[in-house]
Amino acid sequence: MSISAQYDPTKVEDKWYKYWMDQKFFHATPKTGKEAYTIVIPPPNVTGVLHMGHMLNNTIQDVLIRKARMEGKEACWVPGTDHASIATEAKVVRMLREKGIKKSDLSREEFMKHAWEWKEKYGGIILDQLKKLGASCDWDRTSFTMDPNYHDAVIKQFVDLFNKGYIYRGLRMVNWDTEAQTTISNEEVIYNEDGEKAILYHVKYQIKDSDEFVTIATQRPETILGDTGIAVNPSDERFKHLIGKKALVPFINREIPIIGDDYVELDFGTGCLKVTPAHDPNDYEIGQRHNLDTIDTINLDGTLNEKCEVEKYVGEDRFKVRKIIVKDLKAAGVLVDEEEFITKIGRSERTNSVVEPKLSLQWFIKMKEISKRAHKAVMDDEIQLFPAKFKNTYNHWMENVRDWCISRQLWWGQRIPAYYYGDGEGDFVVAENINKAVEEARKTTGNNSLTADDLKQDEDVLDTWASSNLWPIAAFGGFDESCFDPATGKIDKSKNEELSFFYPTNTLVTAPEILFFWVARMVIAGYEYLDEKPFENVYLTGIVRDKQRRKMSKSLGNSPDPLDLIKQFGADGVRTGMLFSSPAGNDLLFDEKLVEQGRNFSNKIWNAFRLVKGWEITETEQPAINAQAISWFESKLNKALTELEDHFSKFRMSDALMTVYKLVWNDFCSWYLEWIKPEYGKPIDAKTHTATTELFEKVLKLLHPFMPFITEELWHELKERKDGEAIIVAEWPKAASFDDRILKEADLLFEITSAVRNIRSSKGISPKETFELTTDSKAIASIGESLKKLANVSEIKSGDKPANAFSFVVGSDEFFIPATENIDIEAEKKKIEEELNYTKGFMKSVEKKLSNEKFVNGAPEQVVAMERKKLADAEAKVKTLEESLASL
Repeated sequence: MSISAQYDPTKVEDKWYKYWMDQKFFHATPKTGKEAYTIVIPPPNVTGVLHMGHMLNNTIQDVLIRKARMEGKEACWVPGTDHASIATEAKVVRMLREKGIKKSDLSREEFMKHAWEWKEKYGGIILDQLKKLGASCDWDRTSFTMDPNYHDAVIKQFVDLFNKGYIYRGLRMVNWDTEAQTTISNEEVIYNEDGEKAILYHVKYQIKDSDEFVTIATQRPETILGDTGIAVNPSDERFKHLIGKKALVPFINREIPIIGDDYVELDFGTGCLKVTPAHDPNDYEIGQRHNLDTIDTINLDGTLNEKCEVEKYVGEDRFKVRKIIVKDLKAAGVLVDEEEFITKIGRSERTNSVVEPKLSLQWFIKMKEISKRAHKAVMDDEIQLFPAKFKNTYNHWMENVRDWCISRQLWWGQRIPAYYYGDGEGDFVVAENINKAVEEARKTTGNNSLTADDLKQDEDVLDTWASSNLWPIAAFGGFDESCFDPATGKIDKSKNEELSFFYPTNTLVTAPEILFFWVARMVIAGYEYLDEKPFENVYLTGIVRDKQRRKMSKSLGNSPDPLDLIKQFGADGVRTGMLFSSPAGNDLLFDEKLVEQGRNFSNKIWNAFRLVKGWEITETEQPAINAQAISWFESKLNKALTELEDHFSKFRMSDALMTVYKLVWNDFCSWYLEWIKPEYGKPIDAKTHTATTELFEKVLKLLHPFMPFITEELWHELKERKDGEAIIVAEWPKAASFDDRILKEADLLFEITSAVRNIRSSKGISPKETFELTTDSKAIASIGESLKKLANVSEIKSGDKPANAFSFVVGSDEFFIPATENIDIEAEKKKIEEELNYTKGFMKSVEKKLSNEKFVNGAPEQVVAMERKKLADAEAKVKTLEESLASL
């Protein structure tokens, strides 16, 4: 059989992915007597394309799901996408604009038609890209958060929470995106990590009927015309005499009260705070406490309105007004200082526009009561976070949870199921559809002549997170009529076979930044509707950053295209490269060299396969050293399996990969195959070859979750397989006992072999040249024959130290190799002298430590014992080096 010299992933990846799909290996169904293992994908936005964060997140999920599948579990990985209200609507609006169409010129129905067309064309791109990575999702279960069934689930949730008193409509301070013209959640407000330059303007306000002034500092002078009060700390001796008096707003001279409020810090700023309740959340709270007026001077699009009372500002953008009003304040002589500083400015995650705090009539969920069980579940480890440090973050958020604004001023999304029958704020009913709304409205008003034409549905849609919070439930039909009872607001899992089998899910893999506004909300929904957690474990990945620790992004141009990486290095190389340094919760410093290392690992495995398949087989007796090598690697593999299971149980994914990597690269390829390899041109015995093939199969199984493509290819190349037999469903190896004695003997063998090879390399002795090895070591009795082969030693003998010999020490045993004639004696003496001086210096430092009574008496016994061993080894090495020097 002809085996190519190098592994070519382009020839195998599409082939095996198609095979897995054709064989339905990814598809999961409820099975009696079988354990389920479920992961729901964090649904990427339909606007998205594969980026490095997706690569890391989905590689980890695929590793977990492939391992579970091999363990015989019914492994179900649910894929899907999120409709992403703001992001998708922005994309559609931009697309229409390029065609010369304004959203404002379209009806809602016309716009939605364009939006759905866009979704059908672009919405599945990222899922197709995940297939290139090898993601073994159950594609038959692909969900979308605006699928009909999912949409119905979201509407049922809204109606249910409203009926339970959790949802209300109210005038509250919200984050307003003036470009998208919608509210956004706190979590959708982003801040530049390094802050942004801003100016603090110091402005004088005159006290009414007085020549006295107070000075306030503001970075938003455009809001001055919405001021309705000035606050000072009631215990501030500088200003307490002013409390109860009036100040005048610059330009318009509107009278505003000076109030005392503990919110104002004595040592912060000027000590006087302008209060603008319509344009700052803290000012709003102060205004509520003191019954101040609320004057909203800024329109939804960020321009000023007539309430500012200065005609030339009306209709102008807020930032343009800022420049104009600064000039006007200077001209009026009331701008006394301008101070540049660095601050964090909130921007919309989607449009990057500066967020405007704004009072708005919106829909909210009362979060304090409904989140209690979700809070307790994580703090009591009923749901475990990995790493556990994020419990503190979760705890802080949940203890300080605020009501959640769930309405968005958009058309793309689940439309709020509130129907208005009058002009009053409370003239509405909440119902699943228009027919039910008519029934409710008739009951509420007593007017049985009301029809659908008399009702008008709310124009807003729900926040994206108010739909994706149902992801683990709705993905399995949790709100179907068969199992959801509107009367109790509960789901009876026993009436839904899929939900009963696959829920709760096992592991959620996601990013820390959405721990609160997605993960926590799924937990809330799980307990609210099923009295059950939605998942057992939450594995929180870090952020993928470049070598300069910058977050990878298109705007910075520091993020490679994942598909280009896959083309260049293969999917297996990229997967392992991503995992080589991705400890849970810590950022991954991505370097393309890691992916190159992953590709090199693929080639190493391929070359090991070529070596094994290239051997001729004979029925001769198995050499004793081959039996010894097999026993050693079996123990090494079982020990690695034990370590591997421990890493997986603690979600140490990078450590898990490194355990397998070292087992394959160091132990199997570098030592085991060298140990059993026959002389060039000679055959290998059948017993050793069979055992090696079986060990190779086990190694491939351990590798498969990390490197699915090359392992499936080699699995089928190692020997003939039956139809439907594949490594993806092969049995995961179970850890057995291992022999520590064998492992220690092998460690000694490899250490001596490495020392001999180092001397060969440093002294210019050919690897093919054989020589005698002299030692009085008793420890090598059981490994002598193996040592001869691995170190290419003709004989191992005991006796006096040979004249003119090189020496080395392993443990406390000394070994000698005869010097050849072509060695530069003077150069060799110089090397030994340098090593001798270094070792003596090291020995003195250890002696000093051991002479310190405080250290000896205070340090743990094993630490002191280790230092004494270091001293003994150093003394033995000094003795050996001095003797070597003398012999030269």
